[in-house]
Amino acid sequence: MSSGQGRVDVEVESKRPDEPAESATHPNTCPGCGSHYRDDELEQTLRVCPQCGHHFRVRARERIEQLVDSGSFAEEDEDLRSADPLGFFDLRPYTERLAEAEVETGLGDAIVCGAAAIEAEECQLAIMDFAFMGGSMGSVVGEKFARACERATEEHMPLVSVSASGGARMQEGILALMQLPKTICAIDELHESGVVMISVLTHPTTGGVLASFASLGDVVLAEPGALMSFAGPRVVAQTTREKLPDDFGRAESNFRFGHLDGIVARSELRPTLARLLRLFART
Repeated sequence: MSSGQGRVDVEVESKRPDEPAESATHPNTCPGCGSHYRDDELEQTLRVCPQCGHHFRVRARERIEQLVDSGSFAEEDEDLRSADPLGFFDLRPYTERLAEAEVETGLGDAIVCGAAAIEAEECQLAIMDFAFMGGSMGSVVGEKFARACERATEEHMPLVSVSASGGARMQEGILALMQLPKTICAIDELHESGVVMISVLTHPTTGGVLASFASLGDVVLAEPGALMSFAGPRVVAQTTREKLPDDFGRAESNFRFGHLDGIVARSELRPTLARLLRLFART
């Protein structure tokens, strides 16, 4: 499990094999080649390094702007907020962490859902944001995703999911873990109704999110270099006491083993999703 502030998130933040040691000095420093960029320069390239192709993380609302037709997104369930049923306290109260995350990100939780159009093809969206407590999945994330599945089922509209998560949210205990079967059941009902789900995995997609809805799309895509494994490579190496391949858990490795249908560069993601939506609209 992940707290969004704890062990799993430290793991997914660990350096890539080719990452320079000084790359963490500024968020706009490329960990692949060390190039430095201004915010406006990265926005023009969809937050992809033009020198080496490294894909920087993208916030949920910026991701929506990159993918959907202008003005087409209508957010749903924006008012949902996590409770604190356990009265959880580690170094700080859980309620304080939630309030801080909301102030810093402007989001109510780690997922944004709603209806949109991609190249005039209507769909439901479920976009995760790693900046909100490491994209950890608690009861609100599971509920909002399940509601997105229900709307897609009722309106017979494809669901596009974009994942970025460190796993389940430790502060909600069993309630967070129960979001795994909850979201799986929601997707099962979606599939039974004949509605398609397209899942996009971004860096990182780990833990309970990977073990539940992120892996269950009719089509599963990933961005280049994305880490997608239940546990991070350092934890696996320490547990197994084996030397792992440099690309362990990365999108390229998962693609070789048949866990993905494709690896799509960010510049091609919007047209790729549009083609898939048009294809499934005709089936």
